[in-house]
Amino acid sequence: MATEKTQSLVLARRFLVRGRVQGVGFRWFVEREAHILQVAGWVRNNPDGSVEVLAHGSRDQLAGLHSRLREGPRAARVDEVEVSESDPTPGLSSFQVRGG
Repeated sequence: MATEKTQSLVLARRFLVRGRVQGVGFRWFVEREAHILQVAGWVRNNPDGSVEVLAHGSRDQLAGLHSRLREGPRAARVDEVEVSESDPTPGLSSFQVRGG
């Protein structure tokens, strides 16, 4: 299994999620989903009310995370998920919630 993971290309994507996504457990939802998908990166609240996610993984892992971000947790309302390519961050091997 480890050899499959090292052979697959690691991609990085930045997701910007807008809607009612702060104060509804969105970051903890993202952390759980990223762990399930075995995606590395981080999630944080932005001052403008959006939630930002940086994720590293395979094309399939990132597509799965994108799909889950569009749904969000039950209390959230996701209006938009903006996706952009990003450069992989060296040494990023786990997923964490950033900020308060």
